[in-house]
Amino acid sequence: MKVIMKQLVVRIITAEAKLLLARTKPTIVAVTGNVGKTSTKDAVFAALKDHKRARKSEKSFNSEIGVPLSILGLENGWNNPFKWLKNIFDGFLLTLWPGNYPELLVLEVGVDRPGDMKQLTSWLRPDVVVLTRLPNVPVHVEYFASPEDVIAEKLELVAALKPEGVLVYNNDDEKVREVVETVRQKAIGFARYAPTHFTAQGDTIVYDGKVPTGISFNIEHLEESVSVHLPNVVGTHHLYSVGAAFAVASIFDINLAEVAKSMAGYVPPAGRMRIVAGLKDTVIIDDTYNSSPTAAERALSTLLELKTGGSRIAVLGDMLELGQFSVREHEKLGEQAAETADVLFTVGVRARKIAEGALEAGMNEKRIFQYDDAVSAGRELQNYIKKGDVILVKGSQGIRCERIVADIMAHPEQAEALLVRQSSVWLNKA
Repeated sequence: MKVIMKQLVVRIITAEAKLLLARTKPTIVAVTGNVGKTSTKDAVFAALKDHKRARKSEKSFNSEIGVPLSILGLENGWNNPFKWLKNIFDGFLLTLWPGNYPELLVLEVGVDRPGDMKQLTSWLRPDVVVLTRLPNVPVHVEYFASPEDVIAEKLELVAALKPEGVLVYNNDDEKVREVVETVRQKAIGFARYAPTHFTAQGDTIVYDGKVPTGISFNIEHLEESVSVHLPNVVGTHHLYSVGAAFAVASIFDINLAEVAKSMAGYVPPAGRMRIVAGLKDTVIIDDTYNSSPTAAERALSTLLELKTGGSRIAVLGDMLELGQFSVREHEKLGEQAAETADVLFTVGVRARKIAEGALEAGMNEKRIFQYDDAVSAGRELQNYIKKGDVILVKGSQGIRCERIVADIMAHPEQAEALLVRQSSVWLNKA
């Protein structure tokens, strides 16, 4: 019954979203890829919101339900049938009287299963597509025949790009560059390493004493260059998000200085390499929103760069939905952890392979700790950490590693404001 009801709700709100788009004809910027979609979507919105009447997808609304809800400006009803009835009613009213509807929508678009993107693009035709990254082993690969099939599904969004549309792409990603060669529409690149239209350069971690407080870098375009400072975050993937934002803004004739001014107020989303003050004068790098091989590798590389005077502790949870690639990818992550971390905590059954990989790569077994759940890991971590330590916490959504951050943060009363999945719906889940 629940499946039938969900399908019915999806059909109704999708029909309402289609009708609303037909009536209002907003410009649509759609963000997809396998890494960094939400951060990029938020950065693009930050760059545009002072110049356009814009709306973005809330949180990570990127599915067959999330995209229509974003278009309609409605909240997720979760398992509450009354909220869904209200959503349907409010969506109907909005299609009749759209009022001062946004002139531009910044939508995050993802896939979980084969056919998801094709179904969305049967009615969603973007004016701009932002392609973040296409890694070798993407999230959700267990539901597809191969990683290439996941990529092909994502690229349905590029195929749906309007003839006069623009593709904004990550020029550092070889697979993405291959896609660009097949696209007839205008393409604008962003990158950290390979020279392109918008390139992030000179990135550095900013410290207050021995405490990291953010990152600074330059965005270069033609002969121009502007400085960007992002407080309370670390990690190179933020450079890509911001680079994409500058590239999209250029489509709407917004110059670098204006974008830089807008980005001053940009706050990257929770659980994406956020700096959080920890107990005992430690530093937490909260990357708990989700995990995949590419994202976890990036996070560990950033951990290695941090210099706080204490130990580097990697707390790594299961990476879910990897199917046949799960064992080897967890082992590879453990091998990297042995090179980048002084201490390793693993969380979950699959993450035991991270521990095995680290041990095989030479990490001292006395510095490897394994736990089946986030609650146990958080409790033990409280006792282990000491002044000056920097603790990276990362795991797939289902492992709920944000609970670990809540256990070791210096100000747990700020959890609702700083951490992911702090709504009553999530907090009440097992």
